[in-house]
Amino acid sequence: MTTSIAPVADRRVTVAADDGTPLAARVIGADSAEFTLVFVHGHCLRADTWSFLGERLARDWGGTARLVSYDHRGHGHSGAGAAAGYTIDQLAHDLDAVLRALAPTGPVILIGHSMGAMTALAHARLYPQAVGTRITGLALIATAASGLTDVGLGRLLNRRAIGALQRAVLRAPRLMGASHRLSRRLLEPIMGEANLGTAPVSPRVRALAIAMFNETPLLTMTSFLEPLRTFDESDGLHRLAGIPALVLAGSADLVTPFAHSVVLASQLPAAELVRVDGAGHGVILERVDEVAEALSGLVRRVLAGTRSYAMAG
Repeated sequence: MTTSIAPVADRRVTVAADDGTPLAARVIGADSAEFTLVFVHGHCLRADTWSFLGERLARDWGGTARLVSYDHRGHGHSGAGAAAGYTIDQLAHDLDAVLRALAPTGPVILIGHSMGAMTALAHARLYPQAVGTRITGLALIATAASGLTDVGLGRLLNRRAIGALQRAVLRAPRLMGASHRLSRRLLEPIMGEANLGTAPVSPRVRALAIAMFNETPLLTMTSFLEPLRTFDESDGLHRLAGIPALVLAGSADLVTPFAHSVVLASQLPAAELVRVDGAGHGVILERVDEVAEALSGLVRRVLAGTRSYAMAG
């Protein structure tokens, strides 16, 4: 592992999803890198969520790694696509399009946060042939494999309320746009508390988290609520049993409480469970050094396995 690096390639690209929706992506590092880290962000966020963590990992791993991040459809600088495509399965298909375009060869370590981690789990079900061949490591951060509505703020995902809100957004977008502006003002303090934990965080981090929430279109925000409410990939976790995994979450996460991570890690034999005391749902923003250290440990485990396999071959 290197401690300092020369300037590396940093480029912004657009990947076409299978249905033509443009996905905005960023690539750091050379195509000849030994492995690729692919970052998948959460609901109402964007690829910038990974900016602080990406800078730290780029310093740590230098020319060994290529870093790929992108905005989900309906988020950040990506296109919206049809509302019917706002499902976790569609996000998994989008992830595969990104992998095919930006990491077509070599081992890949998927790093997902919240809904992004759920996307990685759905990808394992839809593309099982990639697990252990292309996907050689997996980090699941602040997420759950099922039961999102059992504990924490997920209990607020009431089916009737979600349906009513979605119908209102589709029928009266201008009215709901005004409502969204009002709800933003009301929800900003709540978002700060939900995403960020008990320890003090920098104003820059808090401002970035709230800005990403504020800039998410209301249609995107509401359309993914039902897929999140019903999300359940617990039956397919056995597909991931053979690859190194990291399950990490904050002890003060109100959105996906740490109990979800305990259950998830117990079903992945090769998983390391990491609890970040005092961190909230936005652990990847507020506790960069601790998350980077855990991710570097995952990378080392993955590389030890792939290099051993290559020598044996």
